[in-house]
Amino acid sequence: MRRRRGRETPSLRNAGGNGRPRPPARCGADGNAYNVAPDAPACLRSHPRTEAPDPMTATPNPPPLLDARGLRFTRNDDPVFGPLDLHVDAGEALLVQGGNGAGKTTLLRVLAGLLRADEGTIRIDGRPAGAGERSRYIAYLGHLPALKQDLGTLENLHVLCGLQGRRLRQMPGNALAIVGLAGYEDTLVRQLSAGQKKRLSLARLWLSPAPVWLLDEPYANLDLDGINLVNRMISAHLRSGGATLVTTHGAYAAPPVRNRTLTLGTAAEATA
Repeated sequence: MRRRRGRETPSLRNAGGNGRPRPPARCGADGNAYNVAPDAPACLRSHPRTEAPDPMTATPNPPPLLDARGLRFTRNDDPVFGPLDLHVDAGEALLVQGGNGAGKTTLLRVLAGLLRADEGTIRIDGRPAGAGERSRYIAYLGHLPALKQDLGTLENLHVLCGLQGRRLRQMPGNALAIVGLAGYEDTLVRQLSAGQKKRLSLARLWLSPAPVWLLDEPYANLDLDGINLVNRMISAHLRSGGATLVTTHGAYAAPPVRNRTLTLGTAAEATA
């Protein structure tokens, strides 16, 4: 496995080519508009989508970007969580905390449409959202990397962009450089370390056009530089008007962004 040297790695704020700096990388910002369907929710139809809503000028009481009411999930008739109410607004992160077995991963998989809730409703930007709609407007980063082990890193990203779409003016090669994998374009995924696989999954996340990110223990297997990378990505996504749910059991510091906390346990409650 050989890595090419002498190549400058762009940051999230300077991801341009040909030596010319590019404006701050923002999901859906001016010049980085989302490529969306005509019937998309308002959160994606607004073009261009730039900063999080300004409380002095925004429409009064806009609906949450993601909203769940009365959500309940059981496994073999044993309750895992719920009934549970939660919401996350544009420009906001919701930290989902709880001990092992509290249902953090299960909750994110239900919200992503990978598991079916026993009860409850889920809305995106005020509109009911079934599993199909959520697969289009939610990006999920789980414990498993969701990568093809016998494909190269760059080929993996091209395949995933073909399946899930990508943000305009964001290219797979550029995303690899942003997450620190420049020079590994032809390296097979099975030859990467656990931390490098996590970085490749972050590149996939960065390319996604989805406005809602569900991140299940995103700091796992990352060094300090990788943890800072996750925080910068979350900050950029929220500045663009996106929203993020992050699960954590307290082993890592929360991302330095506007956030609330949802604690899962005997009685789940959200705190400002």
